[in-house]
Amino acid sequence: MNVAELVRESLREQADQGPPVPGNFADRVLAVRRRRRTRAIVGTSLAVVTAAVVGVAVPAIDSDSAERGPRPASELQTDDVIARPGQTPPRDLIAAGNTALAAYSTSKRVKLPGGDAVITRTYRLLDQKTGTYREDPRWSWVDVAPGMRTAAVLERGLPAKRIGLLNLITGKVERWLPVDHGVGGVEFSPDGRKLVATTYAEDPDRLDGDRPVSDGKHEEPGPADPSRTGFYVLDVASGDGSWSEVKTKGGGFGLGDINTRQDFDFSRDGSLVYTGRIREPSQQYYDFRGRKKSPPPRERHLAWYVEARLSPNQKLAAGDFAGGAKTTATEVLDPLTGKRVAKIPGQQLLAWADDKRLIAWDIAPGTSEYRNRLVLVTIGSKKVVPLSGYRSSKADGVGRWTPLFAQR
Repeated sequence: MNVAELVRESLREQADQGPPVPGNFADRVLAVRRRRRTRAIVGTSLAVVTAAVVGVAVPAIDSDSAERGPRPASELQTDDVIARPGQTPPRDLIAAGNTALAAYSTSKRVKLPGGDAVITRTYRLLDQKTGTYREDPRWSWVDVAPGMRTAAVLERGLPAKRIGLLNLITGKVERWLPVDHGVGGVEFSPDGRKLVATTYAEDPDRLDGDRPVSDGKHEEPGPADPSRTGFYVLDVASGDGSWSEVKTKGGGFGLGDINTRQDFDFSRDGSLVYTGRIREPSQQYYDFRGRKKSPPPRERHLAWYVEARLSPNQKLAAGDFAGGAKTTATEVLDPLTGKRVAKIPGQQLLAWADDKRLIAWDIAPGTSEYRNRLVLVTIGSKKVVPLSGYRSSKADGVGRWTPLFAQR
């Protein structure tokens, strides 16, 4: 893959909200996020990395209360594994254990006046009435709360001046949370009661025509200088909270501290927020007033670009790519020591289904590293259960989609 192709792919993966791909793969250098969660330059390479995704949290709703409406499809479909190996992109609910595919996005590059460009996403959210994924073109960024009844949404044109709380059963925004500093990404706390909203001075998905990347034949807009300004921590129920400024070093092309998009997310206990960095330390934690803190003991050895992170019981941690040139594999770590305790199939670990199983990307042997599908893998087993069909390896179009998971 030449430089231009690498940059196009990294931009695509960034825009996908998608996570970074491990190992020697080209995606590996493009750490993509969030939540869920993320898009910018990595190290001294010309690859672009995406940071974590964003969202807003609300407590799970009592599904037995008549006042709160019917039970959502993600609760009514109770099978332990709901797989759609013949569907890509998915049309019907996919789930495994306690985790479900809450939404997915596709992306494209849109040219702007003056030679710049911007990566734009289109989301397909789970319709909780029908159990199918439906396009909702209103949003530039989405995250889904635990319980999958509410999503946090940002309107088109980042950075946004308000955060919406979208009812996934009615499809209507029930409340808007206004902000003074423009927001480019939001993320739920693990208990669904708070959200962290990352603020930017400019669109974090913008590509700079004055910083082109080239393979000697073609030039394309390259990653813009980071414009991140800080973060909000907001209480979802009341909308109250505060903004903290976080200064970062710019420079572009790996000369700064962070990628063009580098969102904040919560620590596992929800008491701190953290962000990835392209320099050591690779993760930096902050309290809610923006003061730097040491990482929690079980999060010291996590890689910010490995989305699955800690297992539900916090006894295991998702690790990086551990395969070879012709085989895929990932590692599971002891979170306290960082040492490998298991090696399992998979190309990239995305989410824990329970304490022993994970949802991952994986490829068919001998195929393109970009032609991958969702699979369920189990610690201590070589068995791989397909959950979706294979994504297209082409850079553009709906065949290249990025998943967003949530607890069901």
